[in-house]
Amino acid sequence: MSLDSDALLYHKRQPAGKVDVRPSKPCSTDQELSLAYSPGVAAPCKEIAKDKSKVYDYTARGNLVAVVSNGTAVLGLGDIGPEASKPVMEGKGNLFKQFAGINVFDIELNCKDPDQVIAAVRALEPTFGGINLEDIKAPECFYIESELKKIMNIPVFHDDQHGTAIISAAALVNACMISKKDIAKIKLVINGAGAAAVACGRLFVSMGVKLSNIIMCDSQGVVYVGREKGMNPYKAEFANKTDARTLADALKGADAFVGLSVAGAVTPDMVKSMNDKPIIFAMANPDPEITPDDVKKVRSDAIIATGRSDYPNQVNNVLGFPSIFRGALDVRATQINEEMKLAAVHALAKLAREDVPEKVSLAYGGKDFHFGPDYIIPKPFDPRVLMWVAPAVAKAAIDSKVAQLPIDNMDAYRDRLEALQGSKVGFVRSIINRVKQKNEVSKNPPRIIFPEGESTTVLRAVNRIIDEGFAIPILIGNPDTIKKIAAKNSLDHIGQAKVINHLEASETRDKYTRFLYDKRARRGVMMREAQKLLHDSNYYAAVAVEVGDADGMITGSNVKYRDAVRPILQVIGPGRRKTAAGLNFVLIKDKLLFLADTAVMVNPTAQQVANTAIYTSRVAEYFEIKPKIAMLSYTNFTSHDESPAKMAEAARIVMEQHPEYVVDGEMQADTAVNPRIVDSIFPFCHIKDGANILVFPNLDAGNIAYKLLQQLGGGEVIGPFLIGVNKPAHVVQRTGVVDDIFNTAAITALQCQAFAEEFNKKS
Repeated sequence: MSLDSDALLYHKRQPAGKVDVRPSKPCSTDQELSLAYSPGVAAPCKEIAKDKSKVYDYTARGNLVAVVSNGTAVLGLGDIGPEASKPVMEGKGNLFKQFAGINVFDIELNCKDPDQVIAAVRALEPTFGGINLEDIKAPECFYIESELKKIMNIPVFHDDQHGTAIISAAALVNACMISKKDIAKIKLVINGAGAAAVACGRLFVSMGVKLSNIIMCDSQGVVYVGREKGMNPYKAEFANKTDARTLADALKGADAFVGLSVAGAVTPDMVKSMNDKPIIFAMANPDPEITPDDVKKVRSDAIIATGRSDYPNQVNNVLGFPSIFRGALDVRATQINEEMKLAAVHALAKLAREDVPEKVSLAYGGKDFHFGPDYIIPKPFDPRVLMWVAPAVAKAAIDSKVAQLPIDNMDAYRDRLEALQGSKVGFVRSIINRVKQKNEVSKNPPRIIFPEGESTTVLRAVNRIIDEGFAIPILIGNPDTIKKIAAKNSLDHIGQAKVINHLEASETRDKYTRFLYDKRARRGVMMREAQKLLHDSNYYAAVAVEVGDADGMITGSNVKYRDAVRPILQVIGPGRRKTAAGLNFVLIKDKLLFLADTAVMVNPTAQQVANTAIYTSRVAEYFEIKPKIAMLSYTNFTSHDESPAKMAEAARIVMEQHPEYVVDGEMQADTAVNPRIVDSIFPFCHIKDGANILVFPNLDAGNIAYKLLQQLGGGEVIGPFLIGVNKPAHVVQRTGVVDDIFNTAAITALQCQAFAEEFNKKS
């Protein structure tokens, strides 16, 4: 099928379109209805009537943007009318929500008169926190935006102008850096004189490009001083004294080309005539002024960007408007001014110079990205864009005095932004902050050893750990190999990690050999075998943890789970209950669940199930969550079959040993998590408002359950983690990515601190 056919089916599939409106508060009982509507709704109405600013406290206005168009300049389609523009505006709303958590109503206006558009948009102010003008033709768009900014007290932003300008300005900064060109001295040609072209030219001047060094061209040729035909005040800003009359003339000796015009406007000969290391931004959509392939045939030294995703350096407005509005809304800015736009430019330019996370590479088919000619701006699916741009915009709003709600703690604000990317991200961030706070007191960050130090995935995670500064990583592997991998992947922080070559003879290795022999001699391990076992980096790491040279370990990305667990259990060993189990955290519907055993015991006994529940409860308590333990089975309180009886016995053991815990079972999974079932059918059940610890009768059930929750139930899963082990040691899944290792490291660090506190208490 063609792309057009696929797109039509995509948009037509029920429900038609791309947007939906859903309530953010429950309204399923009489009490909730009375709060949501009459009579309870009168209370916030009266408060807002007394103080209009309260509308931000009691309604969704502060996180609501209007995407407004009259359909006069839609994409590359031209004046197709407001109805035909609606799919684009719905899509814009999707991007606002996906990339910045901002709600959108799209509004298509059936009017072309600029003053009518202004009147209509102005009347919307009480409803929205900001206005995103979209696909309104030039020159009317300049007048409409300018007038609205004068009369409205909320941000008004024409994205076709400023979005393209901000992204291309960030790309220009980095392109000049790579080509060693001084932005104040470059000769720049802009082809196109519409809204985006004029906005780009203005922002480039703000960035340091000299107006006298810019030549603008339109469909009639060069915009020059004295030209009368086809001129308007906006083009006139860029009229220069020049003998050039055609685009070909203008490009001779030019350093940079910015195209916002039509496909095929630039020829290979024109590119040949440009200066050394030319910068070519051919951004006409859907087809550029000249393709990167044609440029490379004549100028291998060129740095090229387009508006397309199938070429490097895509200038995509989604890099700008969601994060810019996020920052503006969060400080309740009255406008988006020049300072805020420049802050966005610099934030995007700096971000492109950072190491690129694995999740970005995965989003683009596993391709690696490194700052250079083919990577001068971040990718649209880089989740860090929000984290960099929104705070920069917010700070610029505060500094330029247009913020009505200044942010006092930017670090806390960044944490809030991170949480918008999912419950798991916010949860891990809270753990990292907790670890850092304890580190400030103890001055002893946890030391975590990584047996797979030559794994690129592990090194990427370790690079982030060092950057965050919540733990001290120790890598096992060949130092030269690690150094090469770090250099190849631009992992700038790896040099700060301690690296151990476990295959080299050393006093430490001799000490570890003696220790391992003493510990395992009565299990058939001779001295020579102990020496051989230490060639396995997992045994080496486990010994390091057990003797106190490291506080915790993380392994498993390159070996089978059982092979990774074996050294941990043999060297570090299970705790006094002699039970090790796998625990997963699952975040679903704003609730944190603990699921066990999901990784270790195939068919545990009742005592082992009880031990697992007790260990899991201690983890919950460390997160200040009161344990409510459900022993799961296929039946509710009725069967004497082997498996249900085992779970009932496990519940009895836990109640006997820990009467302070809320525990019950055997019970079915829906009974465990749905309080209405308990209230109506099993009022005698000890768990009244839903369990938070789900303990499974065997490994099949636990593993299947958490993976179904992850894939089909919308649950965000962290783990599995080993519980019941004497010291912190965890095995990630071989399918795990950088985020999985990083998240495991955060929880391992927290666990290391807990073990240290317990040791100090006993001491």
